[in-house]
Amino acid sequence: MEKQTLVKEICPTTTQSWIAEGAVLVDVREKNEVMKLRFIAHEIIYIPLSEFEERYAELPKDRKLVMVCDSGARSLRAAGFLVNHGYGNVVNMEHGLKRWVERGFAIGGDPAAVTGNSGDCCSTSGCC
Repeated sequence: MEKQTLVKEICPTTTQSWIAEGAVLVDVREKNEVMKLRFIAHEIIYIPLSEFEERYAELPKDRKLVMVCDSGARSLRAAGFLVNHGYGNVVNMEHGLKRWVERGFAIGGDPAAVTGNSGDCCSTSGCC
């Protein structure tokens, strides 16, 4: 992947607002991860990070895109890649599926796949 551009990050709570306004979640986790635990949202596009450079053009440029993964790291890389390739309305969901599960948002599958040791990520004040 190319050098990353700064990307705006939003929390899962704000992501819910974006979804309500028509944003698309773009899940960059690998297929085996999605099989274990998946986001439940109105519109989701799955493009694993391992295929992202070849498939990113499948994403609409005229929609808000919220990039997601387990922790927010891989999706941040993908979001930066999109910004560098002309996508203007892209954000990354910080803390990923782990925080989504902690906040009690809809999921499909076993949340134990991500809740093992996530206690240290929420100790900071200001988490949403």
